[in-house]
Amino acid sequence: MSVTPVYAGLLALMFILLSVRVIGMRRAARVALGDGGNPALLRRQRVHGNFAEYAPLALLLMALAELQGLPHGMIHAIGILLLVGRATHAYGAGREPEVFRARILGMALTFAALGAGAVANLGGALLAPPFGGP
Repeated sequence: MSVTPVYAGLLALMFILLSVRVIGMRRAARVALGDGGNPALLRRQRVHGNFAEYAPLALLLMALAELQGLPHGMIHAIGILLLVGRATHAYGAGREPEVFRARILGMALTFAALGAGAVANLGGALLAPPFGGP
């Protein structure tokens, strides 16, 4: 497996960036737990949480599809959809006021990556010989 780790690494760096943004706002707002009623902190927490909710499943689907032998070009396509989708969503949802079109586009690209990964895995599983035979 050589493609999925690239996207896992890039997405991990994005996750760190989103985490640092939450931590910075927590410090500025002097809020140790929760959002303290601060709408800006809540927004950053939800952008971070949304990333954490979607990226792992998509990466798992990519890894499984790659392990099943899906061509690297298709794995890259899923990875690019996911990476651009997550970045676009974070940009759109993380702004005040929100850039709604970017948020929607980001989710559409993320759903496209999830859907492509799901279909790739189902296709690979349904087309594979039973019990790993020829």
